[in-house]
Amino acid sequence: MSAIGAFLAMLAAERGAAANTLAAYRRDLEGAEELVGDLVSADRAALASLAGKWAMLAPSSVARKASALRQFYGFLLDEGLREDDPSPALPRPATRRPLPKVLGHEDVARLFAQAEDEAAGESPDAVRLLVLLELLYGSGLRATELVSLPLNAVPRDAPFLTVTGKGSAQRMVPVSRRAQAALSRWLALRPDPGTTPAWLFPSAGKHLSRVRLFQLLKALAARAGLDPARLSPHVLRHAFATHLLEGGADLRVLQTLLGHADIATTQIYTHVDAARLVALVNERHPLAGRAPSG
Repeated sequence: MSAIGAFLAMLAAERGAAANTLAAYRRDLEGAEELVGDLVSADRAALASLAGKWAMLAPSSVARKASALRQFYGFLLDEGLREDDPSPALPRPATRRPLPKVLGHEDVARLFAQAEDEAAGESPDAVRLLVLLELLYGSGLRATELVSLPLNAVPRDAPFLTVTGKGSAQRMVPVSRRAQAALSRWLALRPDPGTTPAWLFPSAGKHLSRVRLFQLLKALAARAGLDPARLSPHVLRHAFATHLLEGGADLRVLQTLLGHADIATTQIYTHVDAARLVALVNERHPLAGRAPSG
C-alpha cells in the first residue's frame, strides 16, 4: 500500500472520516505529488515551491491543501516513514471563514407562525414541514442528518433523537416539547410506504431529499414574507447555535449538540460579539462581585 493509501486508511479507521472527506484528501495529496514528486521524499524546498504553483488558487483552497499535507507528514513521522517534518515550509495563507447568514429572533418567529398556521388543518405536508422546521431550529440538525432519520431514531418515551452525523458518528440530540408534539402529529399522519429501512420522512421509495428540503424551506420563507435567499437548513442550524449561545449555553455543550469533533469549529460557527463576551466575564466570573483592589 502506498503512503497516501496508508494515511487514508488511518483516517478512515481512527477518525471515522467519511468517503467524501477521504476522496478530498486523496485529491489534494495526489495533486501535490504531481507538482513536487514523491511526497515521502520531498524536502522543504520542494514544499516551499508549492506557494508559487498554487498562486492562482483561492486562499481557502491553499489552506486546505496545506492542511492535508501537514497531517500527512505528521502521519509519516508517527509511522517512522520520515525522520524530519518538512511541512513548516508550506504556505500559510491568511484566510477568514465566512460566517453563515444570520436569522434573527423575529424572522424565526415569523417562520414558525406561518408553519403553525398552515399545519393547523392537519395537512400531512404542512405538519411534516413544521416538524422539519422544529428539528432544524430546535435541535440544530444538519440537512443530511434530518432527511435521513430512520423511523426508529424517534424513541417512544425519551426526549431524544439518535442521530448519525459526519463520519458515521452517532450522538443523542434532545428534542424540545414543541418538537415532540409536532412529531406525534406527524407520526399519526405519516404515510407508510413499506420502505426498508423505514424513514421518518419517506418520499418516493426512499427518504426526503436534501434538495426538496431546501425547496420547502425557501417556499415557506416566501409565504412568511422573508427573502427566500436568506433561508436554508444551515442558516437554521446556525440560528440554533447562535441563539443558544446568546442564552448562556456552554460552548462545550454546544459542541456536543452540533456534533463537532473540534471545538474550534464551534467557535467559528457561533459568532458572538465582543461586547457580549466582555459583559459575560463581568457578570459571571467568580471575581465579578468583588470590589477592585487599590
